[in-house]
Amino acid sequence: MSATRPTDTTSGSTTIVRANGLADDVYEAIFNQLMSLKIPPGARITVDSLVKEFNVSQTPIREALGRLEGEGLVQKTHLVGYRAAPQITRRRFDELYELRLLLEPNGAAKAAAAMDEAKLAVLREAAGVMAGRESNDDHVHYSTFARLDAVFHDKIMDFAGNQLIREMLSFQHTHFHIFRLLFHWRVTEEALDEHQALLDAFALGDPDAAAKAMRAHIEHSRDRLLPAFE
Repeated sequence: MSATRPTDTTSGSTTIVRANGLADDVYEAIFNQLMSLKIPPGARITVDSLVKEFNVSQTPIREALGRLEGEGLVQKTHLVGYRAAPQITRRRFDELYELRLLLEPNGAAKAAAAMDEAKLAVLREAAGVMAGRESNDDHVHYSTFARLDAVFHDKIMDFAGNQLIREMLSFQHTHFHIFRLLFHWRVTEEALDEHQALLDAFALGDPDAAAKAMRAHIEHSRDRLLPAFE
């Protein structure tokens, strides 16, 4: 995954690290700002301001914004331009968690029943249990974990074997919208422990334990984020 490195902490400017491709690095930089709420929900995003901040041309900026639009994090309006997607409503939040509780525990059970060493290795990498605790930059730490969390849950549903359910959950952009609700270390630290509990169940190949761990993870995630609506 590409990285961003702040060069002036007083002004908030960001230099793009170019080793892994300029377009990817611009995308990661804007993604980090959206997830950490530096660009708040509903805020206008101007291409020219990003060109100045990152010292790049318009082309990688527009490419990155197009990718983010596809992920539901950015909206483009004709003759108006780009805005960060609005925050989800409490009703939408409740509906997303209801959907997840209906589908993901059963998916975790199926994934556990089909588990092997290769799949477990994929899940261990995506779970972010080690990498998620290594970053010294809270904003990068948080946005990186948001991405890992989305991949982790997507891979579980992939291994569960129901591609329709997997695609439906992915289409909701559930994880990105939920993580934008509340930038807080607790969201990441507690979720990492819950990911470990899931990995333990998958390592045992225990469907019941995996379903129980997934249900607890989703319920705790919901409870952690409810204060965002108060």
